[in-house]
Amino acid sequence: MSNNQGIQTLLEAEKEAAKTVERARQYRVQKLKEARSEAAKEIEELKAQKTAELAHYESEHSGSNGQLAEDIEADTQHKISELERAFASHQEEVIQKLLATVTQVEPKVHPNVRKVE
Repeated sequence: MSNNQGIQTLLEAEKEAAKTVERARQYRVQKLKEARSEAAKEIEELKAQKTAELAHYESEHSGSNGQLAEDIEADTQHKISELERAFASHQEEVIQKLLATVTQVEPKVHPNVRKVE
């Protein structure tokens, strides 16, 4: 009987150990689920924060792009008007130089031409 009693004690200890292992597994699974949900929550918070930062950055810099475009346009118009004034003031002089160069032809023999005797 003592043998049966020892076996019975071992079986009970084995059942108790199996229950302990099962509780540990359930605890681990529960902790993994909690960690996943906590990580997902942190990711969502970080995503919302970064989205807000991006929106703030875009609103800050989009206004300056409009102002920058206006400044560039004004500068371009100023340079165009300067070029038009320079063109108008030197137009007659350039035409006279071109006409003088075209109408005053001095015939010359090219240096590579050899005399044929």
